[in-house]
Amino acid sequence: MSKPELHVETCGQGPRLVLAHGFTQSSRVWGGLDDYLSVHHRLALIDLPGHGGSSGIRADLLVGAALLGEAGGPASYLGYSMGARFCLHLALVRPELVHRLVLVSGTAGIDGAAERSERRQADEALAERLAPTRGGQPEDTVAEFVDRWVTSPMFGDVPAAANGLDERKRNTAAGLASSLRLAGSGTQAPLWDRLGELAMPVLVVTGARDTKFTAVGQRMVESIGSNASHVEIGDADHAPQLQRPQRVASVVHAFLCASDPD
Repeated sequence: MSKPELHVETCGQGPRLVLAHGFTQSSRVWGGLDDYLSVHHRLALIDLPGHGGSSGIRADLLVGAALLGEAGGPASYLGYSMGARFCLHLALVRPELVHRLVLVSGTAGIDGAAERSERRQADEALAERLAPTRGGQPEDTVAEFVDRWVTSPMFGDVPAAANGLDERKRNTAAGLASSLRLAGSGTQAPLWDRLGELAMPVLVVTGARDTKFTAVGQRMVESIGSNASHVEIGDADHAPQLQRPQRVASVVHAFLCASDPD
């Protein structure tokens, strides 16, 4: 049996930059961030396991990180939320592939075992609504699930055009359910004690109104060391790249240029 390959779309010119999206999204849901970045960078936009053109691929964070590295190759990597989990794992397992690392609304994991277990149970409940393990009719269609997901208060006021609802709704129930079960945040082993291994330049980006992940981002930078920096995007929540894409693109571009040894 051939090894699965993640779906990749490319655009732009310049140094290679891999973009890894968040849950329910795809390589085509970046709210314009990809348009801004493609002016100066050759983008590889990846569909992560269970999503978009990779909806049939089932992979946990470690296997998915390996697939991401094979699809992206040597490059700088930018991951948002779920995508940040995959990128962080890749940077720790295959650091030679990751020239620079940008983590948007990411985390190094949930500390407590009980809290991780609670999150896995919550994600399993969501997965059951889409793809029940015991058969029977699902409680949600993908459209219903996505509509409810994007209206969560944590995302704030994302413009409708940036949310990519039509693209999100092309995902499959089985793919999204597998992503929750295999790569949800509750499945992530805490990586806090390994962050000091990251030797490449690292940029952590969070929305200023997302106080939970802003605090997490500050902790990540402190744990990584002097090669890491943190930028808060004002007037933004958990998805700053969708709310303020031009501002995020400017910050990312400046970081990539400043840390470019060439």
